[in-house]
Amino acid sequence: MTIQLRAHHLLCLLTYVGKGYTPAFTANYDVIAGRLSQGEAIVLVDGPDDICAALLGEKRPHCHEDSVGIRDRKALDDLETLLARPVRVGLVFEMDPPTLKQMRQAFAKGEVRQACSRCEWSTFCTAVAAGGFEQTRVQRH
Repeated sequence: MTIQLRAHHLLCLLTYVGKGYTPAFTANYDVIAGRLSQGEAIVLVDGPDDICAALLGEKRPHCHEDSVGIRDRKALDDLETLLARPVRVGLVFEMDPPTLKQMRQAFAKGEVRQACSRCEWSTFCTAVAAGGFEQTRVQRH
């Protein structure tokens, strides 16, 4: 099985510590974090993904807003540069320990943060990164 993720959620998962928009969102994200930690593959999708699923029952979920698509494009660009390989919708890959470490190091340095511009969680995520990503829920050793 694969976990469907939109591109900017690849960055969000780097700092996820169990906080989210709603209890249902957090519970869903915890399940996804566990699956990622076990090495389940990821497929990049365009639009709402497995993380968004917990918000789709809302009247106006933000996952359909144009600004979220812009974040995805910025994340794709940053990750493609960082990983020195094509990173596009449809890509299937595993978040192996070296890649997770590389992405977290770049995130902490601000090298893959274009998608974080104007995100309400940006300051929080910066603090998690500054703390060495302690207590993050996605772990690969």
